[in-house]
Order: sequence, then C-alpha cells, then structure tokens
Amino acid sequence: MLSAGGGSGPGGAGGSGPGLGGDGDFLSRYRLVSAKLRRRFLRKPNVAEAAEQFAALARELRAQESLPYAAWCQLAVARCAQSLFHGPAEAAALAEAARLFLRQERDLRQRLGLRGGFGEHVAAAQSCGAFAARLHLERGQPALAAGPCLELAAALRDTGQPARAAAPLQRAAELLTAARLPLQALRCLAERASCLLLARDYAGALAALTRAQALAGAGLGGAAGAGAAPGGAFLDVLARCEVSRVLLLLLLQPPPAKLLPEHARTLEQYCWEAPDGGAGTGSGSGSGGGLPPAASYLPAELFLLLQSAVLACQEKDAEALKALQAELWPLLSAEQNHLLHLVLQEMLSPAGQGL
Repeated sequence: MLSAGGGSGPGGAGGSGPGLGGDGDFLSRYRLVSAKLRRRFLRKPNVAEAAEQFAALARELRAQESLPYAAWCQLAVARCAQSLFHGPAEAAALAEAARLFLRQERDLRQRLGLRGGFGEHVAAAQSCGAFAARLHLERGQPALAAGPCLELAAALRDTGQPARAAAPLQRAAELLTAARLPLQALRCLAERASCLLLARDYAGALAALTRAQALAGAGLGGAAGAGAAPGGAFLDVLARCEVSRVLLLLLLQPPPAKLLPEHARTLEQYCWEAPDGGAGTGSGSGSGGGLPPAASYLPAELFLLLQSAVLACQEKDAEALKALQAELWPLLSAEQNHLLHLVLQEMLSPAGQGL
C-alpha cells in the first residue's frame, strides 16, 4: 500500500491550497499524529487513536477543499487499519482517498479549463482503488471490489476521458460476473461500449456488445432453465445489443476474411435470401451460441427495417438508406441513431472505417 504513515507522506501532495491555516499547520499536526506511531521502549503505540486523529484531520481538510491533503490523511488511516489487521476499514479508507483524488482532478479541470488534466491525481486514485479492490477480493467480495472500478470509470467519463474509462468498466464487469450479478455486469458492458463509441473505437464497442449479448443470452437460458418465464431485462438487453451490433457491422463493413463467425451469423439473419420464406432467421439459430433468433425478440417493424437497411448497404443504395433512416429514427436510441447517421455518411463519403 502507498506509504502514508510516516511524516514524509503529504510533503509532495501538490494540493489545491493549504488548509488549517497553512501548509505548516497541516504538516505539524500530521507529523504530531505520526509521531505517536513510533515505537518506544516498553511502550506500544496507540494505533487506533492515531487512526481516529488522522480521520478527523481528513474531515477538516475536506471541508476546506484541501482534497489532496485529505486524501493523504485517508491513506494514513488505511495504514493504521492495516497495522490493526482491519481489512474492511483499510479498504474503506483507500476508497475514500481515491474519491478525494478524483474530486481534485475534476476541480482542477473545471477551474483551469484543462482538457487533459494533470493525470497525477487520476494515477493516485487508480492505485488506491486497485488496492481497495484487492482487499475485497481477498475477503471473497467481488461485488464490493467492483465499486472502486465503477467510481473511477464514472470520474474518467465525466472528465472527458471515455477511452480510459473502458478498462475499469471491463474489470467491473468481470468482477460482477464472478459475483453472479449478470444484470449489473451487463450494465457495465453497455457503459463500456458507450465509452468506446465516444472514443470512436467502433471495433472495441462491437466486441463489448457481442460479449454483453452472449452474457444476456446465458442469463436468459438460466432463467428458462430455472422455470422462470423468459423475458424481462435480459430480452431488453438482447434487443439493444442486437440493433447496435448490426449498425456497427454496417459501419465497419469487415471483409469476409476478417468477419468473425458470430458476426457472420448476425448478418445472415437479415439477408432476404435466408431460408424459411425470407424471414431471415434461418433454421432458428440466433447470432451466437445459444441465442434465440433476432426475429423472436425484436419488434416486427424494427426487424424488417433492419433487413431493409442491410440490403441497402449491400446494394450501396444511399437514397434507400436515407428513406429508411427516417422510419428507423423513432425506433432507435440516440446512440443507435448516431450510428445509423455514421453508416449513411460512410456510404456517401467513405472514410476508411472498415476493419
């Protein structure tokens, strides 16, 4: 863990401003509490008392908006909890330190109008969050371990860094899947796909949506196997992922040699030449292993319009796609409408977005 128990900890904190009457006052109080942790002959340090005093100092500094200094005090609290073998308290202090570092990064960007930020506070928050997550995992609590990842991702997205938010969202999805919380994991994967779309990483967004659709299909199969009525949230996720994946495939236009099997099965469902009377559902197989056919959970109007859009893209018929865009607009989300707009723009003036 980051060293915060000694007197040299906050000296390089790079805070937003001195608190408690100045740097000297803060450092003197910090070192005074740290001195109580030094071992003396025949005297055991009172670590619990020192932790309480560090926490009180952190509260005062946070109230005065001296956020990095408050974060360093929280790190000292975590160090004390580690000495006491109190894992939950250590994890809570580390998570609070991460929040304070992230708040400082947001405040700096808002105050100074920085586009990229300094980055040092984000790095500190990532380190604190990783340690807190590891402590939760050691105690067999993957759902709690996902918390710091989600907070970090939200802060990165709010500060205009969606590409960097994708990694903690992926980690959170893995942890929530391990905790058997599929709906929460699906939400993380959907957020990851949105972040990658904002970063214009369309191939990454397609991979995230494919993973989300597979997870939703597994949850749908589990509900049916348990005797529950299939449907609800899992079908909603399947429908959203299916539409977004079709639009991304139309945008990327991967060549046949690089078209993955699950993507090929998805597009096959929308071919008018498909067997069984042109419904485009083949022999009942979905877009991937174990998934139901798209026609079984998409509204009939939306499915037929997507079929027509796929055909228009195959024929390079921009006028037909423009007409379909007007009909699809009320049926799609804002994100999906943006993808459809990009598909049309790519057809009118190719920019080489393909894989």
